[in-house]
Amino acid sequence: MPALPSSVPAAVLDTTSTALLTASERGEVTWYNRAAQRLGQLIGADIGSLPFASAVPDGPAVELRCPTADGTLRHLRVTCRRLPSSRTGPEPDSRLVYELTDVTEQRADRRRADDYAWRLAHIEQLARVGTWEWHLPTDQVEWSPTLKAMIGLAPETALDYPTYRTLIHPDDLGMIEATLERAIREANSFTYTHRMYQADSRQMRVLECYGEVFTDESGKPLRMLGTAHDITEIRQVQDELAYLAEHDPLTGLPNRRALTARMSELTGADGPATTALLLIDIDNFKDINDLRGHAVGDEVLRLLARLLTNHLPAGAVLGRLGGDEFAVLLPSCQADRALAIGAGLCDTVAHTPFAVRGEPLRVTLSIGAAPLDPADDDTLLLAHADLALYQAKGEGRNRARLFAPEQQRLAAQRVDLVSRVRRALDNGQLQLDAQPIIDLADARVRSYELLLRVRDDQHRKIGPGDFLPALERGDMIYELDRWVVETATGALASARAAGVELRLDVNISSRSLEDPSFGDWVVGTLAAAAVPATQLGLEITETTAIANLAAARRLASTLTSAGCRFSLDDFGAGYGSFVYLKHLPFSAVKIAGEFVRQADHGGSDPILIDAVVRAAHGLGMRTVAEHIDRPELVPVLRGLGVDRGQGYHLGRPEPLHELMARTTAPGGVSATIS
Repeated sequence: MPALPSSVPAAVLDTTSTALLTASERGEVTWYNRAAQRLGQLIGADIGSLPFASAVPDGPAVELRCPTADGTLRHLRVTCRRLPSSRTGPEPDSRLVYELTDVTEQRADRRRADDYAWRLAHIEQLARVGTWEWHLPTDQVEWSPTLKAMIGLAPETALDYPTYRTLIHPDDLGMIEATLERAIREANSFTYTHRMYQADSRQMRVLECYGEVFTDESGKPLRMLGTAHDITEIRQVQDELAYLAEHDPLTGLPNRRALTARMSELTGADGPATTALLLIDIDNFKDINDLRGHAVGDEVLRLLARLLTNHLPAGAVLGRLGGDEFAVLLPSCQADRALAIGAGLCDTVAHTPFAVRGEPLRVTLSIGAAPLDPADDDTLLLAHADLALYQAKGEGRNRARLFAPEQQRLAAQRVDLVSRVRRALDNGQLQLDAQPIIDLADARVRSYELLLRVRDDQHRKIGPGDFLPALERGDMIYELDRWVVETATGALASARAAGVELRLDVNISSRSLEDPSFGDWVVGTLAAAAVPATQLGLEITETTAIANLAAARRLASTLTSAGCRFSLDDFGAGYGSFVYLKHLPFSAVKIAGEFVRQADHGGSDPILIDAVVRAAHGLGMRTVAEHIDRPELVPVLRGLGVDRGQGYHLGRPEPLHELMARTTAPGGVSATIS
């Protein structure tokens, strides 16, 4: 090791932990201490080979990056000082002393601290959470850059508490300061939510704050740390969900949940002595949706909501129960007054054209009114209004009706009918009769229409007209329709096995028409039984088809594509509009008996029948005349071009099992149909 001049206490310098070395102006190392030697060993290099000369004498410190033998990197901070010369003359003895400090760990600590601060700042930004610290002895508050940004300030903006205080919503300021004072007094944690205006605008944010008070060993509060989370969007979503929980999104009216809650309040012990309910239904609303589109239907609902609101008495509560059904709660209202209000609404709506997309649209209502009996609850009140509404619809719509006990009795009869049909279906007492459909040109049987019959042990016999309307209010009609199709398919399979080519037609309800899976199920049932689809026909009434035109079109397309026949039953009993024939691919049109029964007496009936025949034939459809009960009708209908007919004169219904036994037995009467 080179020697240090005698003027320097070498023994002292050798014991210091700071690495020191001296060098000439030319960079030749003249001496280094033991600490420098150890540093060279740590790096794995001769200390004299390090680029220490990059440090300028009496200049700022420089940092060296020194790779080690094990592949790591050490960082050295180097400073240089000029030693005073021990000689005089033209060339004084000028030497430099270098101090080398290993700052690897310090640098790593600083980097970790910087990384932590960076991560914390970015986490705050991502989570929209700002932080603040209040130093209580000095009453100084520091705000994080993220918190400043949340209230519309640049990170470098100076911010004191009085300025921050002016941005807090005035209604929330007292709560915040009371909470902070209590937290300091109790040295406890705290939380609060408040509104705050942004510094550069009147836009308001909602902040959710948490914090904690820290004390010294004696319990004296020293500082307070807090966080502020921007929950503006979360609060907006919560408010919207709370609104939607109580309101209909389309009309803005109270929804079923809110309306029934209000109904419970009115029917409770503290409610008014008299309360009435109006149940409102838009007549033929499905026609509007099907023919004009759901966007028009939605606009009608919005317009109706505004119209009803403007024509209801003060204190009334209007709500939407769902679909096209509304309800009005009338506190302190007698029954006769409720009925008068309902009738007035019917009249107002009927005489108010609804201007939708520049086209006037006429809308009518059916309304059921029900007063609250002291012994009733909200559920029974709703049921009574529904019974009155059912009567209003049954009497022709566009009217209001008041609940009466007689309606309850009729409802009980409907329930009894449904129960009776259920028992008949479960016990095998539900049967099908077959009535022939005859070709009027050659008098041959072309197919059989299957008619439902309940043959149980009760005295009064009932037919489809008795129980189908009641069944269509519930879900059992789905099961009934499928039972009919399965029974007909089984009969066709049995006839086919016996070598008889039979054709059967069945009626289906409006509920099955609306079931999007029904058509595929029918086709699949026929395929599973190996029955050609051409042997089965399905019928829907004109009113059913028009009530759900889109569903009728979908089912007709599915069935006729597979080969099934699809007939429009009772044409003329409802709208009798040829427009619908253009949009539906029917196989046949069945002319309602209302036009057929007196066709041989002249008048308008033959003219209307002729029009139906011409329209149907022009669209590639056959025609069938129903209710032919006299022989005089046959030549008249044949002359008008009607293809087929059915009625008591042409053939009475007989049980399907008797038809099968008669036509499939060896040597039996042939029912082969061409």
